[in-house]
Amino acid sequence: MLTSKLTRRYRAAQKILTARKQGHLLRFWDQLDPIARGPLLDQIQALDFDQLDPLILTHVLAKPDKIVPANITPAPFFPRQPAPDQQDFYKRAHRLGSEAISQGKVALLTVAGGQGTRLGFDGPKGAFCISPVRNKSLFQLFAESLLANQRRYQRQIAWYIMTSPTNDRQIRDFFAQHDYFGLSPDSVCFFTQGTLPAFDFDGKLLLAAKDSLALSPNGHGGTLLALKSSGCLDKLAHDSVQYLSYIQVDNPLVSVLDPVFIGLHIADDSEISSKSLPKIDDLERVGNFCTSDGKLMVIEYSDLPDDLAHAHNPDGSRTFNAGSIAIHVINVDFVQCLTQTGSSLPYHRAEKRVAFIDAEGLHIEPADPNAVKLEMFIFDALPVAAKSIVFETDRPEEFSPVKNAMGPDSPRTCRRDMIRRAARWLRLAGIELPHNPQGEPACTLEISPLFALDTDEFLARNPQLPPIKMGDRVYIE
Repeated sequence: MLTSKLTRRYRAAQKILTARKQGHLLRFWDQLDPIARGPLLDQIQALDFDQLDPLILTHVLAKPDKIVPANITPAPFFPRQPAPDQQDFYKRAHRLGSEAISQGKVALLTVAGGQGTRLGFDGPKGAFCISPVRNKSLFQLFAESLLANQRRYQRQIAWYIMTSPTNDRQIRDFFAQHDYFGLSPDSVCFFTQGTLPAFDFDGKLLLAAKDSLALSPNGHGGTLLALKSSGCLDKLAHDSVQYLSYIQVDNPLVSVLDPVFIGLHIADDSEISSKSLPKIDDLERVGNFCTSDGKLMVIEYSDLPDDLAHAHNPDGSRTFNAGSIAIHVINVDFVQCLTQTGSSLPYHRAEKRVAFIDAEGLHIEPADPNAVKLEMFIFDALPVAAKSIVFETDRPEEFSPVKNAMGPDSPRTCRRDMIRRAARWLRLAGIELPHNPQGEPACTLEISPLFALDTDEFLARNPQLPPIKMGDRVYIE
């Protein structure tokens, strides 16, 4: 027997779904254990059809036109190394960034909702072990970087970590099992990303199981809404945090708190700032920083017209050469403005393979894309900002993501790049290394963030090491 409360909820959900031709979501109601019925109704009642109905029309039943703005020009950027006439400005930026961190005005924000599925790893991607010698996880490397920054700036720095409904419990348990890697637990704030349902190509919501909708994270642009809905935005304001250093979880080389980048953001009155890299080739699969009508934006590699992608300057340099790598500094006030009445960021359509339950209740694992997912992208906040800047960084120093099990951006290439960076720092310190015939270090190297965060700190600490031989495994802490 249904309880009267459950009956009322069921009938209310049925009425809403029937009116929208989504009644199939309750198709297996009579087969469900009473305990499973409540959570299914919770998921259905959490759906915002005022938001979903127009999105189904514009992004599911139709494919939005990808409109590339007219008059696109390459985005201006601050170079990694300042020009002679920029020296004083960069020194001021370093001072401003360092002061903001030491005064508690900066928090680290890490987007960590992804799973390690593409890496062949059953768990949150942040728990994936990647360092060359000690095999530390991504989370541990970031935690050690944060500890080193706390030592440098003599104060506790808050770390906000966005999880997903799929991995939130796993991530919290992972940190607890590792004693927060030496961080104070009250300085680490977890919050969960929002979700949206997956649709078939006819606009019908999919069931992942008889008692559950097929839900997926709403994209890294959903970070801003999740900060708001979780109460973290209020906590940031209460704690007088003004700036968020935004990183994604898959790049162990990233500088988690870059004082020059933060300082340039502050000095130039930017609301959201971005790091860029010179592209490897014309068609590298990264977004392109561009401007149109004075507004900074990112145009996806797949959307940039071929003539612009292959355009070169008279000196032979690539015209559109600033690639987006999802490293940002964001004003807390800007996030508050964007999320005051929901989000002003647009949704993007992606066709994906989504497992689902068919009309007979059979679990289907499709071989081809069968569904539409909707996502928001953080870089869509750039043209909304009153002011936004780009700061170029150095690929060998700060970018080698781990995304794929094999090939580019894999654990092999990531560890190789971590070893290369360590070898470069050691050579700068005058330490000789063995090399193989291909010119790669013939040893395995790892420098803990707790020893040095950058080359200047590494050289200042003047590491004293015994001779390094071919095949050695060297860990510096």
